[in-house]
Amino acid sequence: MRSAVLGAMLAGVLLVGPGGAVAQAGPFTGAPGLGDPYYPLDGNGGYDVRHYDLDLAYDPPSRRLDGTARIDAVSTQPLRAFNLDYQGPAVTAVTVNRLPAAFERNGEHELTVTPLLPLLPGLPFTVEVRYGGEVTENAGAGWTFTPGGGAFVAGEPHAATSWYPLNDTPLDKATFTLRATVPVEWQVASIGRRTADTVTGGSRTVTWESREPVVGYLTTVAVDRFTFLDQRRADGTPLLSAFAPGARDKTGLERRVPEIIDFAEQLFGPYPFDTAGGIHLDTDLPFSLETQTRPLYAPWADLNTVVHEIAHQWWGNAVTLRSWSDICLHECFAAYTADILWPERTAGVDADALYQAALDELGDGAEIWQIPLYDPGAGREFGPVYYRGPLFLHALRRAVGDRVFFAALPEFLARHAYGNASMADFRAFVQSRTDRDLTGFFTAWLEGTTRPPAEYLHPAQPGPRG
Repeated sequence: MRSAVLGAMLAGVLLVGPGGAVAQAGPFTGAPGLGDPYYPLDGNGGYDVRHYDLDLAYDPPSRRLDGTARIDAVSTQPLRAFNLDYQGPAVTAVTVNRLPAAFERNGEHELTVTPLLPLLPGLPFTVEVRYGGEVTENAGAGWTFTPGGGAFVAGEPHAATSWYPLNDTPLDKATFTLRATVPVEWQVASIGRRTADTVTGGSRTVTWESREPVVGYLTTVAVDRFTFLDQRRADGTPLLSAFAPGARDKTGLERRVPEIIDFAEQLFGPYPFDTAGGIHLDTDLPFSLETQTRPLYAPWADLNTVVHEIAHQWWGNAVTLRSWSDICLHECFAAYTADILWPERTAGVDADALYQAALDELGDGAEIWQIPLYDPGAGREFGPVYYRGPLFLHALRRAVGDRVFFAALPEFLARHAYGNASMADFRAFVQSRTDRDLTGFFTAWLEGTTRPPAEYLHPAQPGPRG
Protein backbone atom coordinates (compact mmCIF):
# COMPACT_ATOMS: atom_id res chain seq x y z
CA MET A 1 0.00 0.00 0.00
CA ARG A 2 1.13 3.55 -0.68
CA SER A 3 -0.73 6.52 0.78
CA ALA A 4 -1.48 9.89 -0.79
CA VAL A 5 0.31 11.61 2.11
CA LEU A 6 3.35 9.42 1.47
CA GLY A 7 3.31 10.37 -2.21
CA ALA A 8 3.31 14.07 -1.37
CA MET A 9 6.15 13.71 1.13
CA LEU A 10 8.29 11.66 -1.26
CA ALA A 11 7.79 14.25 -3.94
CA GLY A 12 9.45 16.64 -1.52
CA VAL A 13 12.52 14.66 -0.38
CA LEU A 14 -11.21 -15.79 18.06
CA LEU A 15 -13.67 -14.31 20.56
CA VAL A 16 -12.42 -11.61 22.85
CA GLY A 17 -13.19 -11.94 26.54
CA PRO A 18 -13.26 -9.26 29.24
CA GLY A 19 -9.49 -9.27 29.54
CA GLY A 20 -8.91 -8.95 25.79
CA ALA A 21 -7.71 -12.55 25.38
CA VAL A 22 -9.03 -14.81 22.65
CA ALA A 23 -11.48 -17.35 24.02
CA GLN A 24 -10.76 -20.97 23.14
CA ALA A 25 -13.24 -22.77 20.91
CA GLY A 26 -14.59 -26.16 21.91
CA PRO A 27 -13.09 -29.38 20.51
CA PHE A 28 -15.86 -29.61 17.88
CA THR A 29 -16.21 -25.90 17.03
CA GLY A 30 -13.81 -23.92 14.88
CA ALA A 31 -12.41 -20.85 16.64
CA PRO A 32 -14.00 -17.54 15.57
CA GLY A 33 -10.58 -15.90 15.35
CA LEU A 34 -6.91 -16.80 15.11
CA GLY A 35 -5.54 -14.41 17.71
CA ASP A 36 -3.61 -11.97 15.55
CA PRO A 37 -2.08 -9.49 18.02
CA TYR A 38 -3.86 -6.58 16.32
CA TYR A 39 -7.02 -8.22 14.94
CA PRO A 40 -7.72 -11.29 17.09
CA LEU A 41 -11.09 -12.07 15.46
CA ASP A 42 -9.70 -12.13 11.92
CA GLY A 43 -9.71 -15.60 10.40
CA ASN A 44 -11.24 -18.76 11.77
CA GLY A 45 -10.05 -22.09 13.11
CA GLY A 46 -10.88 -25.65 12.15
CA TYR A 47 -10.36 -25.61 8.40
CA ASP A 48 -8.04 -24.63 5.56
CA VAL A 49 -9.52 -23.06 2.42
CA ARG A 50 -8.22 -24.32 -0.91
CA HIS A 51 -10.35 -22.36 -3.41
CA TYR A 52 -12.97 -19.59 -3.63
CA ASP A 53 -15.44 -19.61 -6.52
CA LEU A 54 -17.63 -16.49 -6.66
CA ASP A 55 -20.64 -15.97 -8.94
CA LEU A 56 -21.80 -12.36 -8.60
CA ALA A 57 -24.28 -10.02 -10.24
CA TYR A 58 -23.96 -6.29 -9.63
CA ASP A 59 -26.36 -3.59 -10.84
CA PRO A 60 -24.72 -0.13 -10.69
CA PRO A 61 -27.94 1.98 -10.67
CA SER A 62 -29.44 0.18 -7.68
CA ARG A 63 -26.10 -0.86 -6.13
CA ARG A 64 -27.55 -4.32 -5.61
CA LEU A 65 -25.19 -7.27 -5.27
CA ASP A 66 -26.37 -10.87 -5.57
CA GLY A 67 -23.82 -13.57 -4.96
CA THR A 68 -23.13 -17.24 -4.56
CA ALA A 69 -19.81 -18.06 -2.92
CA ARG A 70 -18.52 -21.62 -3.11
CA ILE A 71 -15.69 -22.36 -0.70
CA ASP A 72 -13.67 -25.56 -1.03
CA ALA A 73 -11.83 -26.38 2.18
CA VAL A 74 -10.32 -29.18 4.26
CA SER A 75 -11.24 -29.61 7.91
CA THR A 76 -8.35 -29.66 10.38
CA GLN A 77 -10.44 -30.90 13.33
CA PRO A 78 -13.89 -32.41 13.92
CA LEU A 79 -16.44 -29.68 13.24
CA ARG A 80 -20.02 -29.41 14.39
CA ALA A 81 -19.86 -25.69 13.64
CA PHE A 82 -17.41 -23.23 12.13
CA ASN A 83 -17.20 -19.56 11.24
CA LEU A 84 -16.68 -17.53 8.10
CA ASP A 85 -15.82 -13.84 8.08
CA TYR A 86 -18.53 -11.80 6.34
CA GLN A 87 -20.03 -8.30 6.54
CA GLY A 88 -21.89 -8.08 3.24
CA PRO A 89 -25.57 -8.15 2.22
CA ALA A 90 -28.10 -10.51 3.78
CA VAL A 91 -27.42 -14.24 3.64
CA THR A 92 -30.35 -16.20 2.24
CA ALA A 93 -29.09 -19.80 2.30
CA VAL A 94 -26.06 -21.91 3.25
CA THR A 95 -25.25 -25.48 2.31
CA VAL A 96 -22.38 -27.74 3.36
CA ASN A 97 -21.63 -30.62 1.01
CA ARG A 98 -24.93 -29.78 -0.76
CA LEU A 99 -26.97 -30.29 2.40
CA PRO A 100 -28.83 -27.39 4.05
CA ALA A 101 -26.94 -25.88 6.96
CA ALA A 102 -28.04 -23.63 9.78
CA PHE A 103 -26.37 -20.23 9.96
CA GLU A 104 -26.25 -17.20 12.21
CA ARG A 105 -24.60 -13.80 11.85
CA ASN A 106 -22.99 -12.45 14.99
CA GLY A 107 -20.28 -10.10 16.14
CA GLU A 108 -18.65 -7.64 13.80
CA HIS A 109 -18.07 -10.02 10.89
CA GLU A 110 -18.90 -13.58 11.92
CA LEU A 111 -21.10 -15.99 9.97
CA THR A 112 -21.46 -19.16 12.06
CA VAL A 113 -22.36 -22.26 10.06
CA THR A 114 -23.72 -25.48 11.57
CA PRO A 115 -23.65 -28.37 9.06
CA LEU A 116 -26.43 -30.94 9.04
CA LEU A 117 -23.74 -33.62 9.44
CA PRO A 118 -20.54 -32.99 11.44
CA LEU A 119 -17.32 -32.72 9.46
CA LEU A 120 -14.50 -35.18 10.05
CA PRO A 121 -10.88 -34.01 10.33
CA GLY A 122 -8.69 -34.21 7.26
CA LEU A 123 -11.53 -34.46 4.76
CA PRO A 124 -12.48 -31.95 2.06
CA PHE A 125 -15.83 -30.18 2.22
CA THR A 126 -17.66 -27.48 0.28
CA VAL A 127 -19.63 -24.56 1.68
CA GLU A 128 -22.01 -22.59 -0.52
CA VAL A 129 -23.34 -19.24 0.69
CA ARG A 130 -26.04 -17.30 -1.14
CA TYR A 131 -26.55 -13.63 -0.36
CA GLY A 132 -27.97 -10.45 -1.82
CA GLY A 133 -28.96 -6.85 -1.22
CA GLU A 134 -27.80 -3.29 -1.59
CA VAL A 135 -24.15 -2.69 -0.75
CA THR A 136 -23.16 0.21 1.48
CA GLU A 137 -20.12 2.41 1.01
CA ASN A 138 -17.20 2.08 3.38
CA ALA A 139 -14.50 3.90 1.46
CA GLY A 140 -11.02 2.64 2.19
CA ALA A 141 -12.26 -0.49 3.98
CA GLY A 142 -14.75 -2.01 1.54
CA TRP A 143 -17.03 -0.69 -1.19
CA THR A 144 -16.31 2.70 -2.74
CA PHE A 145 -18.62 4.29 -5.31
CA THR A 146 -17.17 6.10 -8.34
CA PRO A 147 -18.22 9.47 -9.83
CA GLY A 148 -19.61 7.76 -12.93
CA GLY A 149 -21.81 5.34 -11.00
CA GLY A 150 -19.48 2.35 -10.76
CA ALA A 151 -18.02 0.74 -7.67
CA PHE A 152 -14.93 -1.08 -6.44
CA VAL A 153 -13.68 -2.79 -3.28
CA ALA A 154 -10.40 -1.77 -1.64
CA GLY A 155 -8.93 -1.85 1.84
CA GLU A 156 -6.09 -3.13 4.00
CA PRO A 157 -6.11 -5.05 6.25
CA HIS A 158 -9.85 -5.58 5.68
CA ALA A 159 -12.21 -5.26 2.73
CA ALA A 160 -13.01 -8.71 1.34
CA THR A 161 -15.69 -9.42 3.95
CA SER A 162 -17.82 -6.66 2.38
CA TRP A 163 -18.37 -8.68 -0.80
CA TYR A 164 -17.90 -12.40 -0.05
CA PRO A 165 -17.57 -14.78 2.93
CA LEU A 166 -14.07 -16.09 3.55
CA ASN A 167 -11.41 -17.07 6.05
CA ASP A 168 -10.07 -13.55 6.34
CA THR A 169 -6.53 -14.13 7.52
CA PRO A 170 -3.12 -13.83 5.82
CA LEU A 171 -2.45 -17.37 7.08
CA ASP A 172 -4.99 -19.05 4.78
CA LYS A 173 -4.24 -18.39 1.12
CA ALA A 174 -6.37 -19.96 -1.60
CA THR A 175 -6.85 -19.84 -5.35
CA PHE A 176 -9.66 -17.65 -6.58
CA THR A 177 -12.24 -17.50 -9.39
CA LEU A 178 -14.69 -14.65 -9.98
CA ARG A 179 -17.58 -14.59 -12.45
CA ALA A 180 -19.30 -11.22 -12.39
CA THR A 181 -22.37 -10.20 -14.38
CA VAL A 182 -23.13 -6.53 -15.01
CA PRO A 183 -25.23 -4.55 -17.52
CA VAL A 184 -23.62 -4.78 -20.96
CA GLU A 185 -22.41 -1.16 -21.02
CA TRP A 186 -20.25 -1.81 -17.92
CA GLN A 187 -17.00 -3.71 -17.47
CA VAL A 188 -15.46 -5.69 -14.62
CA ALA A 189 -11.81 -5.69 -13.52
CA SER A 190 -10.28 -8.03 -10.94
CA ILE A 191 -7.14 -10.01 -10.20
CA GLY A 192 -5.57 -12.89 -12.12
CA ARG A 193 -6.28 -13.68 -15.76
CA ARG A 194 -9.41 -12.60 -17.57
CA THR A 195 -10.51 -15.92 -19.07
CA ALA A 196 -13.95 -14.97 -20.42
CA ASP A 197 -15.92 -11.87 -21.39
CA THR A 198 -19.28 -12.80 -22.89
CA VAL A 199 -22.36 -10.76 -23.74
CA THR A 200 -25.84 -12.25 -23.61
CA GLY A 201 -28.74 -9.92 -24.30
CA GLY A 202 -28.28 -6.88 -22.09
CA SER A 203 -25.75 -8.48 -19.72
CA ARG A 204 -22.00 -9.00 -19.70
CA THR A 205 -20.34 -11.80 -17.71
CA VAL A 206 -16.60 -11.58 -17.06
CA THR A 207 -14.50 -14.37 -15.53
CA TRP A 208 -11.22 -13.78 -13.70
CA GLU A 209 -9.03 -16.61 -12.40
CA SER A 210 -6.11 -16.50 -9.97
CA ARG A 211 -4.13 -19.71 -10.25
CA GLU A 212 -1.69 -18.80 -7.49
CA PRO A 213 -3.02 -18.56 -3.90
CA VAL A 214 -4.12 -15.17 -2.64
CA VAL A 215 -5.09 -13.50 0.65
CA GLY A 216 -8.53 -11.90 0.98
CA TYR A 217 -7.48 -8.23 1.18
CA LEU A 218 -5.47 -8.72 -2.03
CA THR A 219 -8.62 -9.58 -4.01
CA THR A 220 -10.89 -6.98 -5.56
CA VAL A 221 -13.82 -6.42 -7.87
CA ALA A 222 -14.20 -3.15 -9.78
CA VAL A 223 -17.16 -2.20 -11.97
CA ASP A 224 -16.85 0.81 -14.25
CA ARG A 225 -16.82 1.83 -17.89
CA PHE A 226 -13.25 0.63 -18.20
CA THR A 227 -11.03 0.69 -21.23
CA PHE A 228 -8.15 -1.77 -21.35
CA LEU A 229 -4.51 -1.86 -22.38
CA ASP A 230 -3.33 -5.32 -23.44
CA GLN A 231 0.44 -5.95 -23.40
CA ARG A 232 2.86 -8.85 -23.06
CA ARG A 233 6.24 -9.25 -21.46
CA ALA A 234 9.09 -10.54 -23.57
CA ASP A 235 8.52 -14.01 -22.07
CA GLY A 236 4.86 -13.94 -23.13
CA THR A 237 3.31 -13.13 -19.74
CA PRO A 238 0.02 -11.29 -20.44
CA LEU A 239 -0.34 -7.80 -18.96
CA LEU A 240 -3.85 -6.35 -18.84
CA SER A 241 -4.54 -2.92 -17.39
CA ALA A 242 -7.89 -1.19 -16.83
CA PHE A 243 -8.63 2.54 -16.86
CA ALA A 244 -11.72 4.24 -15.46
CA PRO A 245 -13.12 7.07 -17.64
CA GLY A 246 -11.25 9.78 -15.75
CA ALA A 247 -7.96 7.83 -15.62
CA ARG A 248 -7.23 7.21 -19.28
CA ASP A 249 -4.22 9.53 -19.11
CA LYS A 250 -2.48 6.85 -17.03
CA THR A 251 -1.78 4.53 -19.97
CA GLY A 252 1.79 5.82 -20.13
CA LEU A 253 2.45 4.52 -16.62
CA GLU A 254 1.13 1.06 -17.48
CA ARG A 255 3.26 0.88 -20.62
CA ARG A 256 6.25 0.86 -18.26
CA VAL A 257 5.03 -2.20 -16.35
CA PRO A 258 7.17 -4.65 -18.41
CA GLU A 259 10.26 -2.54 -17.64
CA ILE A 260 9.41 -2.36 -13.93
CA ILE A 261 8.84 -6.10 -13.63
CA ASP A 262 12.15 -6.77 -15.39
CA PHE A 263 13.85 -4.42 -12.92
CA ALA A 264 12.27 -6.12 -9.91
CA GLU A 265 13.15 -9.58 -11.21
CA GLN A 266 16.82 -8.65 -11.16
CA LEU A 267 16.49 -7.90 -7.46
CA PHE A 268 14.03 -10.50 -6.20
CA GLY A 269 13.99 -13.42 -8.62
CA PRO A 270 11.36 -14.53 -11.16
CA TYR A 271 8.04 -12.71 -11.21
CA PRO A 272 5.82 -14.92 -9.02
CA PHE A 273 2.53 -14.76 -10.99
CA ASP A 274 1.26 -15.59 -14.46
CA THR A 275 -0.18 -12.16 -15.29
CA ALA A 276 0.15 -8.51 -14.30
CA GLY A 277 -1.30 -5.08 -14.94
CA GLY A 278 -3.13 -2.39 -13.01
CA ILE A 279 -6.56 -0.90 -12.32
CA HIS A 280 -6.50 2.90 -12.52
CA LEU A 281 -9.39 4.57 -10.73
CA ASP A 282 -10.81 8.07 -11.08
CA THR A 283 -12.15 8.19 -7.52
CA ASP A 284 -10.69 9.96 -4.52
CA LEU A 285 -8.79 7.35 -2.50
CA PRO A 286 -6.12 7.99 0.14
CA PHE A 287 -4.05 5.00 -0.93
CA SER A 288 -3.10 2.74 -3.79
CA LEU A 289 -3.17 -0.99 -3.03
CA GLU A 290 -1.15 -3.97 -4.23
CA THR A 291 -4.11 -6.22 -5.10
CA GLN A 292 -2.51 -9.39 -6.44
CA THR A 293 -1.25 -9.18 -10.04
CA ARG A 294 -3.28 -6.04 -10.73
CA PRO A 295 -2.89 -3.19 -8.20
CA LEU A 296 -5.55 -0.56 -7.62
CA TYR A 297 -4.25 2.95 -8.28
CA ALA A 298 -5.69 6.20 -6.94
CA PRO A 299 -5.78 9.21 -9.32
CA TRP A 300 -2.63 10.68 -7.75
CA ALA A 301 -0.55 7.56 -8.51
CA ASP A 302 2.78 8.21 -10.24
CA LEU A 303 5.74 6.13 -11.42
CA ASN A 304 7.03 5.76 -7.85
CA THR A 305 3.64 4.35 -6.86
CA VAL A 306 3.66 1.79 -9.66
CA VAL A 307 7.17 0.63 -8.75
CA HIS A 308 6.10 0.39 -5.10
CA GLU A 309 2.99 -1.72 -5.81
CA ILE A 310 4.80 -4.01 -8.25
CA ALA A 311 7.50 -4.63 -5.64
CA HIS A 312 4.68 -5.77 -3.36
CA GLN A 313 3.96 -8.64 -5.75
CA TRP A 314 7.03 -10.25 -4.18
CA TRP A 315 6.95 -8.57 -0.75
CA GLY A 316 3.42 -8.96 0.58
CA ASN A 317 1.72 -11.01 -2.13
CA ALA A 318 3.94 -13.99 -2.98
CA VAL A 319 5.38 -13.88 0.56
CA THR A 320 2.90 -12.57 3.13
CA LEU A 321 3.31 -11.56 6.75
CA ARG A 322 2.38 -14.02 9.51
CA SER A 323 0.74 -11.35 11.65
CA TRP A 324 0.07 -7.66 11.16
CA SER A 325 2.89 -6.78 13.57
CA ASP A 326 5.19 -7.96 10.72
CA ILE A 327 4.03 -5.19 8.34
CA CYS A 328 7.63 -4.12 7.70
CA LEU A 329 8.04 -7.29 5.66
CA HIS A 330 5.68 -5.70 3.13
CA GLU A 331 6.13 -1.97 3.32
CA CYS A 332 9.81 -1.60 4.17
CA PHE A 333 10.80 -3.56 1.07
CA ALA A 334 8.32 -1.98 -1.32
CA ALA A 335 9.29 1.51 -0.17
CA TYR A 336 13.03 0.78 -0.40
CA THR A 337 12.58 -0.59 -3.92
CA ALA A 338 10.68 2.47 -5.17
CA ASP A 339 12.37 5.23 -3.19
CA ILE A 340 16.04 4.19 -3.32
CA LEU A 341 16.75 1.19 -5.56
CA TRP A 342 14.79 2.44 -8.57
CA PRO A 343 16.44 5.89 -8.75
CA GLU A 344 19.81 4.35 -7.96
CA ARG A 345 19.69 1.73 -10.69
CA THR A 346 17.71 3.51 -13.40
CA ALA A 347 18.94 7.09 -13.00
CA GLY A 348 22.35 6.69 -11.37
CA VAL A 349 21.33 8.51 -8.18
CA ASP A 350 23.70 7.90 -5.27
CA ALA A 351 21.80 5.72 -2.77
CA ASP A 352 24.00 6.76 0.14
CA ALA A 353 23.27 10.41 -0.65
CA LEU A 354 19.51 9.72 -0.67
CA TYR A 355 19.86 7.97 2.67
CA GLN A 356 21.88 10.78 4.24
CA ALA A 357 19.53 13.46 2.91
CA ALA A 358 16.58 11.69 4.49
CA LEU A 359 18.38 11.39 7.83
CA ASP A 360 19.29 15.08 7.73
CA GLU A 361 15.73 16.10 6.95
CA LEU A 362 14.22 13.97 9.72
CA GLY A 363 16.50 14.96 12.56
CA ASP A 364 16.53 13.27 15.96
CA GLY A 365 12.98 14.02 17.12
CA ALA A 366 10.96 12.89 14.12
CA GLU A 367 7.87 10.83 14.88
CA ILE A 368 9.12 7.94 12.78
CA TRP A 369 11.74 7.16 15.44
CA GLN A 370 9.05 6.88 18.12
CA ILE A 371 7.08 4.08 16.46
CA PRO A 372 9.01 0.81 16.00
CA LEU A 373 9.16 -0.91 12.64
CA TYR A 374 8.40 -4.26 14.24
CA ASP A 375 5.11 -4.29 16.15
CA PRO A 376 4.16 -0.64 15.57
CA GLY A 377 0.71 -1.21 17.13
CA ALA A 378 -2.81 -1.67 15.80
CA GLY A 379 -3.89 1.31 13.76
CA ARG A 380 -0.28 2.50 13.37
CA GLU A 381 0.83 -0.07 10.78
CA PHE A 382 0.68 2.32 7.84
CA GLY A 383 2.63 5.32 9.05
CA PRO A 384 6.35 5.69 9.83
CA VAL A 385 7.03 2.25 8.34
CA TYR A 386 7.12 3.93 4.92
CA TYR A 387 9.87 6.37 5.89
CA ARG A 388 11.89 4.51 8.52
CA GLY A 389 11.62 1.26 6.55
CA PRO A 390 13.78 2.28 3.56
CA LEU A 391 16.34 3.76 5.92
CA PHE A 392 16.50 0.51 7.89
CA LEU A 393 17.08 -1.55 4.76
CA HIS A 394 19.74 0.77 3.42
CA ALA A 395 21.57 0.69 6.75
CA LEU A 396 21.31 -3.12 6.72
CA ARG A 397 22.72 -3.16 3.20
CA ARG A 398 25.69 -1.10 4.41
CA ALA A 399 26.15 -3.37 7.43
CA VAL A 400 26.33 -6.65 5.49
CA GLY A 401 27.54 -5.36 2.12
CA ASP A 402 25.90 -5.47 -1.29
CA ARG A 403 26.94 -9.02 -2.11
CA VAL A 404 25.28 -10.50 0.99
CA PHE A 405 22.29 -8.15 0.93
CA PHE A 406 21.27 -8.63 -2.68
CA ALA A 407 21.87 -12.38 -2.58
CA ALA A 408 19.73 -12.75 0.55
CA LEU A 409 16.59 -11.10 -0.87
CA PRO A 410 15.72 -13.61 -3.63
CA GLU A 411 16.87 -16.53 -1.48
CA PHE A 412 14.55 -15.51 1.35
CA LEU A 413 11.62 -15.02 -1.03
CA ALA A 414 12.19 -18.39 -2.68
CA ARG A 415 12.28 -20.11 0.70
CA HIS A 416 8.84 -18.70 1.65
CA ALA A 417 7.23 -18.52 -1.80
CA TYR A 418 3.40 -18.46 -1.77
CA GLY A 419 3.45 -18.77 1.99
CA ASN A 420 4.04 -16.62 5.05
CA ALA A 421 7.04 -15.21 6.85
CA SER A 422 7.79 -12.90 9.75
CA MET A 423 10.35 -10.23 10.48
CA ALA A 424 11.92 -12.70 12.91
CA ASP A 425 12.37 -15.08 9.97
CA PHE A 426 14.04 -12.35 7.94
CA ARG A 427 16.33 -11.36 10.79
CA ALA A 428 17.45 -14.94 11.33
CA PHE A 429 17.94 -15.50 7.61
CA VAL A 430 20.14 -12.45 7.10
CA GLN A 431 22.12 -13.24 10.26
CA SER A 432 22.81 -16.72 8.85
CA ARG A 433 24.41 -15.14 5.78
CA THR A 434 27.01 -13.02 7.60
CA ASP A 435 29.60 -13.42 10.35
CA ARG A 436 28.76 -9.97 11.68
CA ASP A 437 26.63 -9.97 14.83
CA LEU A 438 23.51 -8.02 13.89
CA THR A 439 21.70 -8.32 17.23
CA GLY A 440 22.21 -4.72 18.29
CA PHE A 441 21.57 -3.42 14.79
CA PHE A 442 18.21 -5.19 14.44
CA THR A 443 17.15 -4.24 17.95
CA ALA A 444 17.89 -0.56 17.37
CA TRP A 445 16.23 -0.35 13.96
CA LEU A 446 13.24 -2.66 14.40
CA GLU A 447 12.37 -2.40 18.09
CA GLY A 448 13.81 0.92 19.19
CA THR A 449 11.70 4.03 19.76
CA THR A 450 14.50 6.55 19.29
CA ARG A 451 16.87 7.34 16.45
CA PRO A 452 19.41 4.49 16.21
CA PRO A 453 22.89 5.31 17.50
CA ALA A 454 25.55 6.35 14.99
CA GLU A 455 27.12 2.89 14.83
CA TYR A 456 23.86 1.53 13.41
CA LEU A 457 22.98 4.58 11.31
CA HIS A 458 26.37 4.40 9.60
CA PRO A 459 27.70 0.87 10.13
CA ALA A 460 31.24 0.23 8.98
CA GLN A 461 31.42 -1.54 5.65
CA PRO A 462 32.37 -5.24 5.87
CA GLY A 463 34.51 -4.97 2.78
CA PRO A 464 34.40 -3.77 -0.82
CA ARG A 465 30.84 -3.31 -2.05
CA GLY A 466 30.16 -5.23 -5.21
